[in-house]
Amino acid sequence: MSDDTTIDCAIVGAGPAGLTAGNYLLRFHRNVVIFDDEQSRAKRIPRSHNYPGFPEGVTGPALLARMREQLDAVGGEVTTARVTRVRRDDALFRVETAQRTWLARTVLLATGVADNEPAVEGVDELRTHGLLRQCPICDGFEFSDRNIAIVGAGQHGMREAFFLRDYSAKIALIAAHGEGDITPECREQLLARGVTCIDVPPVRTTRTSDGGIAVTLRDGNEHRFDVMYAALGCVPHSQLALGVGAALDDSANIVIDAHCRTSVPGVYAAGDVVVGLDQLAVAVGHAAIAATAIHNDLRRHR
Repeated sequence: MSDDTTIDCAIVGAGPAGLTAGNYLLRFHRNVVIFDDEQSRAKRIPRSHNYPGFPEGVTGPALLARMREQLDAVGGEVTTARVTRVRRDDALFRVETAQRTWLARTVLLATGVADNEPAVEGVDELRTHGLLRQCPICDGFEFSDRNIAIVGAGQHGMREAFFLRDYSAKIALIAAHGEGDITPECREQLLARGVTCIDVPPVRTTRTSDGGIAVTLRDGNEHRFDVMYAALGCVPHSQLALGVGAALDDSANIVIDAHCRTSVPGVYAAGDVVVGLDQLAVAVGHAAIAATAIHNDLRRHR
């Protein structure tokens, strides 16, 4: 593709949403470029058991690999580059990377979010072995009746504890930063539901010989669990949307309509970066809606 080619859609992000949208648009005979900064959140999924069609579960990397195979079957490819800026240029958009600038009729932002993880020694090893989890909707079922630790704070930590309490009676909420993370009001509600409250923050986690977790607190005490959930929220990657003038909500998610259009005509968004349930299946659904809207909108304006 030459440098002066105008593409129908620049898709920023090569996670499940971006790859699905790319596949749809290519099947609509649209000229697209998918940009991948190699930071997809899906790469960090150890195994998901609630994504349709995979009764044995599927890892994030395996799912992305299969989606790329599907993209390849319709002649698509992924460009490894980080988009640094998107800006309007008359009726088009300039999509800038360190390597070059692309001109696009439309832009789909599928930039995702970054999870906030506990600043604790050993969490990387836990994640590698599937012992640090982020989404009880995805995998709470697999840890039914297990001994579950949640590292969190405030209302978010309490909500996560209540959600997981439906799966197990053995739930402990560990304050991520220390005293004050669990307010007296939260503590009263948590204790009423049988949730253990631990005010001392964790400083180290290690895997135990039986496949569980040992959590060492700042005061030196140690607690044993089967799995740990992080309940510290996430940060939407919405800087490009902000730069092009798209509206964000109070949590910095991109605001979209029912067809995944942002407040800027020609700019669309899909996946975790928009308001809604952060799930693989939801991201794929967003992408299907967005790609179809892009195709139809281009047809109406050609």
